[in-house]
Amino acid sequence: MTDADSTTPYSLADLEEAERLVRRFIPPTPAYAWPLLAQRYGATVVVKHENHTPVGAFKVRGGVVYCERLKRERPHVKGVVSATRGNHGQSLAFAGRAFGLPVAIVVPFGNSVEKNASMKALGAELIEHGRDFDEARVEAARIAEERGYEFVPSFHNDLVKGVSVYALELFRDHPDIDRLYAPIGLGSGACGLIHARDLLGLKTEIIGVVSENAAAYALSYEAGRVIETNSAATFADGMAVRGPSAEALRVIRRGAAGIVRVSDAHIAEAIRVLHEDTHNLAEGAGAASLAAFAADAPKLAGGKVGVILSGGNIDRAMTAEILSGRTPAVG
Repeated sequence: MTDADSTTPYSLADLEEAERLVRRFIPPTPAYAWPLLAQRYGATVVVKHENHTPVGAFKVRGGVVYCERLKRERPHVKGVVSATRGNHGQSLAFAGRAFGLPVAIVVPFGNSVEKNASMKALGAELIEHGRDFDEARVEAARIAEERGYEFVPSFHNDLVKGVSVYALELFRDHPDIDRLYAPIGLGSGACGLIHARDLLGLKTEIIGVVSENAAAYALSYEAGRVIETNSAATFADGMAVRGPSAEALRVIRRGAAGIVRVSDAHIAEAIRVLHEDTHNLAEGAGAASLAAFAADAPKLAGGKVGVILSGGNIDRAMTAEILSGRTPAVG
């Protein structure tokens, strides 16, 4: 595929321009092939360490690209508001501070205490509303109307373009990855991987990963249309989504080889494995890709696999529970 491939919403030149912008604030994150993971699974396992960004998660690049464009095109914008379980909100707070934009973030009640603290430390106004992300998103849209703020969705072309920079980093360092596993929340991370792979003309197979307790994207992928669920009861809060983005679903159905479900118990085990074999701490969504690969490992022996450690923002109490061998209960 080429720069002009019509299946991508931006060209390779556009992506490289976004990379130059992102580099003003965020260095590349490493992608390591860890020997203990290779020994454990019988394959080369490259971990893309998005837990090493300034906010501990991959989304930060998207916020920078989105807010820079907004401030440049609409310099008198009053502010931005969005809903999050944490990492999208941290991204906007980081970018809002960089570009002088007021940021209001709506989180559901019971959200991660430490993610909430981080968003406030970055300067965001934190508002608690609703029982889950989807209810918080409705309130954020209402606040945007009330205040005249720009409502920032969790899936938008500028966000995806920014996020795609991490994919560009990974594929430049490891263009020969056979299969790549990526967690899916609202889909920007997976879509960024698909776009970057296609723009670079690579053959890497991409597999999306969801929690079996938050399976809306898997159900929608299989049905060929958006299917919403009534709950998303997983401790992997970055994947706790009931309503998929139709735009993200189109990209993922076109460019991913499939979406697999993993149990919370297997996600918890993957957190323990990453801690033991790499001494990195992963949040639930960040460990889901390794959990999915672990189930497939016997048929991928001898290959080169990539897993996206999408973030490491997990509260201390939950970390202690998981590292002691338990799986956190939800609800």
